[in-house]
Amino acid sequence: MPADSRVAAQARERAAAALAEVAQQPGCVKPDPILVVDNVVRRFGGLTAVNVKHIQVQRGAITALIGPNGAGKTTFFNLLTGFDRPDAGTWTFNGQPLAGMPAHKVARRGMVRTFQLTKALSRLSVLDNMRLGATGQRGENFWRALIPDLWKRQEREITERADELLTRFRLDAKRKDFAGSLSGGQRKLLEMARALMVQPEMVMLDEPMAGVNPALTQSLLGHVKALRSDGMTVLFVEHDMDMVRDISDWVIVMAQGSVIAEGTPDQVMADPRVIDAYLGAHHDGAAGPADSATEASGGPADSAQGDTDD
Repeated sequence: MPADSRVAAQARERAAAALAEVAQQPGCVKPDPILVVDNVVRRFGGLTAVNVKHIQVQRGAITALIGPNGAGKTTFFNLLTGFDRPDAGTWTFNGQPLAGMPAHKVARRGMVRTFQLTKALSRLSVLDNMRLGATGQRGENFWRALIPDLWKRQEREITERADELLTRFRLDAKRKDFAGSLSGGQRKLLEMARALMVQPEMVMLDEPMAGVNPALTQSLLGHVKALRSDGMTVLFVEHDMDMVRDISDWVIVMAQGSVIAEGTPDQVMADPRVIDAYLGAHHDGAAGPADSATEASGGPADSAQGDTDD
């Protein structure tokens, strides 16, 4: 087994062992949670988009957040990362409260996210997009910017780190190109690479495979697994159940804004509550778990709509 494959397998085994004794129920306690969420509610007029009583995300594991369109997954991401404010609730990251903290400060704490629709700055080069992701840059201060000796060395170090990540994500040949010239899949790679410029402890990916052609899908999957091998925690939204089964250690299921199930991928996909959430309680000729997983991942509605109505 190649060294990289062996490291990846060991990382997955550690995550599986840590979660082996965890009860498969909503709000279950994890042995080493990095993120703990309590009573988070978000309403839009008379609609309750998110109503999460309790969630814990295990450190060093890949956790999938799944659910039908409109379940509240992206809204929940926006709340946790400071892009929206809840009507109620608290959450902690590494034991530190994050509720009410703006997005840039959340990122500085070590919890970063990517977006379902990529946010590359199209008129800047790929390299400049990467360099913007680094935190604590001395040259961002107006007065220090006037004295190059105060920030030139740090900028070289940031550029070196950016080039290393671009090579890792196979974007080094595009470093001088405008980000707007990249394909959809390449923009996904750029956004993930830029998130790593923060040197985060936790990465939150909102539908990382959406709109990506099959040639790049396997590459993205490999990069997500590599995050766990590097000791990071991953929480990601995804509709494709085959991908969820392939890369996740734990799955949290949302429906109508609330968490309805938790467990390993196999356990969750066999849960009647999950089948009901995707197919409806009175679905004619109720499908088995395998059929429900196929419909949930491959149905035309999921492929076309994504999670834009969350």
